[in-house]
Amino acid sequence: MLEKLFGFDRKSTRIRTEILAGITTFLTMAYILAVNPNILSATGMDKGALFTTTVIASAFATLLMALYAKLPFALAPGMGLNAFFAYTVCLTLGYTWQFALTAVLIEGIIFILLTVTNLREKIVNALPITLKNAISAGIGLFIAFLGLQNAGIIVNNDATLISLGDVTSGSALLGMIGLLITSILLIKRVRGALLLGILATTIIGIPMGLTHIDGILSAPPSIEPILFKFEWHNILTKEMVIVVFTFLFVDMFDTIGTLVGVSTKAGMVDKNGRIPHLKQAFLVDAIGTTAGACLGTSTITTFVESASGVGEGGRSGLTSFVTAICFLLALFFAPFFLAVPGSATAPVLILVGLMMMSSIKKVELNDYSEAIPAFICIIFMPLAYSISDGIVLGLISYVLINLLCGKFNKLTPAMYILSVIFVFKFFI
Repeated sequence: MLEKLFGFDRKSTRIRTEILAGITTFLTMAYILAVNPNILSATGMDKGALFTTTVIASAFATLLMALYAKLPFALAPGMGLNAFFAYTVCLTLGYTWQFALTAVLIEGIIFILLTVTNLREKIVNALPITLKNAISAGIGLFIAFLGLQNAGIIVNNDATLISLGDVTSGSALLGMIGLLITSILLIKRVRGALLLGILATTIIGIPMGLTHIDGILSAPPSIEPILFKFEWHNILTKEMVIVVFTFLFVDMFDTIGTLVGVSTKAGMVDKNGRIPHLKQAFLVDAIGTTAGACLGTSTITTFVESASGVGEGGRSGLTSFVTAICFLLALFFAPFFLAVPGSATAPVLILVGLMMMSSIKKVELNDYSEAIPAFICIIFMPLAYSISDGIVLGLISYVLINLLCGKFNKLTPAMYILSVIFVFKFFI
């Protein structure tokens, strides 16, 4: 039954492992339940309704991933995309949040069409194997950087952009303690090390005043204020086209990067560089975005934090099924789940970043025509704070370097077409 429902394979994983992996993924990305309402409420949307919508949309899309795509990946409103929704489309450009939701709905419908026609899958398969391995390593650096930021270990510095925070107190100290504890558990090969690390760090945060548990149960707020709120009269405007294109582009390549990177880490990529059930995963992402817009939230996307569950041993849809159940439980136990501080999940992100870096060994570092594009892809993800920009610059550099060096046999028509589109992206 488990094999039929979730693609569970007893030869490669165990039920207990999948359950732990699913819980770990949830705890690592549970911050979205607090962050997404905070960001989107800046547009005037109801914060309580946003919390409920975030939970329902995440649970629905993740459950669909479990049952249809049968992959250990979780989905939720994407970070970066929600910021673009609130701070750029609404607060900077001056559009209403209803306008932005309409753009997200259109984006989701377009994604469904692109997925059904296999175009998204063809784009992934057009990426050279070198870049697929680089994407995994780049995402590793990216999520490690996120973890360091979440804990306050790395902070903003006006003179040098970033610098080391105060690691002798507060959240940064808790993050360092959590990193030490989780590292020891991993080295000792304790099963469920990542999850135990999160729980131990959360408990230590109580006497430090960083973990605040304000009750256990709460009734979910109504989503009526943001449900099916669209501006149909703006669908054919030039402004709508520009906003939809931006959502479409960023979401497409963030999702591609996450799926390729996490699948590579999980050992799901075959010898030809193809990912199983990729079309189904893309369709889940597209349907999730469309449903999320109807419910009243920004673009739903596959979360890079899914790598934490994969790092814990998750290999089937059972992992994402458990994550979806955790989301539904969070609907009623919000005060408890939101008590996990960012400092407690930061060590997991940092260590999973290390795990994902292992794919760099598959890059031909002695062949500069392969190594340089791979390095550009890897380094730009954390420094540009964008998975999609890393992929774009990596592929453009791969095509240009090999083209100018006369290595035409390494390039395909699809690579040329994508590179031209990517170049135009920077001028639109």
